Amino acid sequence: MIKEIKEIMKHNESNLSEYACKSEDGIKLNSERLDIRPIFFRDIDKIIHSQAYARYIDKTQVFSFTENDHITHRVLHVQLVAKVARTIGRALRLNEDLIEAIALGHDVGHTPFGHRGEKFLNDIAKKEQIGYFYHNAQSVRMLKDIENLNITVQTLDGILAHNGEILLNKYEPDRNKKPQDFLAELDRVYHEEGYSKKIRPMTLEGSVVRLSDIIAYIGRDIEDAIIIGTIKREDIPEKITKNIGNTNSQIVNTLILDVIKHSIDRPYLRFSNDVFESLIELKKWNYENIYASDEAMKNESFLEEAFNELYYFYLDKINGRYYIEIDDNMSYSEKNLYEFINERTDEYKQNTDLRRAVIDYISGQTDKFFLKECEVNLQKTC
Repeated sequence: MIKEIKEIMKHNESNLSEYACKSEDGIKLNSERLDIRPIFFRDIDKIIHSQAYARYIDKTQVFSFTENDHITHRVLHVQLVAKVARTIGRALRLNEDLIEAIALGHDVGHTPFGHRGEKFLNDIAKKEQIGYFYHNAQSVRMLKDIENLNITVQTLDGILAHNGEILLNKYEPDRNKKPQDFLAELDRVYHEEGYSKKIRPMTLEGSVVRLSDIIAYIGRDIEDAIIIGTIKREDIPEKITKNIGNTNSQIVNTLILDVIKHSIDRPYLRFSNDVFESLIELKKWNYENIYASDEAMKNESFLEEAFNELYYFYLDKINGRYYIEIDDNMSYSEKNLYEFINERTDEYKQNTDLRRAVIDYISGQTDKFFLKECEVNLQKTC
């Protein structure tokens, strides 16, 4: 009976494209008891039940310190990426389970306060001479090393290669990549500056998520910026909007249809030349008018100081120890820090510099928790 249920759960994988990654091809780095769920379906369940996924709910997408309940937070962004990617994946007859797992997990390593927090932690890592910090590698680290969820190599690889800041007009996977190659690339991200932007996913599903990341945020960020008054819709150059639209709905629809049209029955993804050129122009316009705006950069100097001061505060607190006795007289802040340090696996402790462990701890915090830690430990408020 179990065998029959497993076959039902596999859905219609026999109808998938020859370029799709089948469940039977899923690879685990560690052995695991099997159950009725297909292997990538299990990845989805593990990710949405993880603590890192729960913390998405209070992490910045673009705008921080903004009193508006309609502004996108990281939790909504990953759902939008998943929806865009599954739409493309379904049209191209790819594995939607793998697509959804990559999409939902791709940003679990994002810091509080979005890309600003990522920059500050990367600056600290470089100053401390312990390598680099990139949120895509941190997402893999969160699932693989910190929460030890035994996610498939294909899902982790798609997460590592998801960088939505890099635009290409042809997304072709590296189908020859093996698990050891993925692990080597992960290691290089920590030790080679900028390497995270050079990685190609091993599956076409990973390529779909990488492309869907920008489709999901480029128009949505415009809507958020309009809501809070940073830009007006008519500010967007007509030479861009005539090709891809000037609302999130129009932009998403145009980009999805264009990439599907030019990628059906092909081992790669691509846009038409006109749409791709307009997308490049829109991305550049967004950076100049939204991401570099005063609203998006609000409290920049406070945050930079706070990240640095909190890092050294925690480092001093743990004082070179990978185990700290916890007692009832400790504050919630102290207990939380010490529990994070104490609960790491022996493998993590043997392979992780305590300075990197502190960066891991900070990167996992929500915006609200980070600000509370600054207030309680540093007597610092913005």
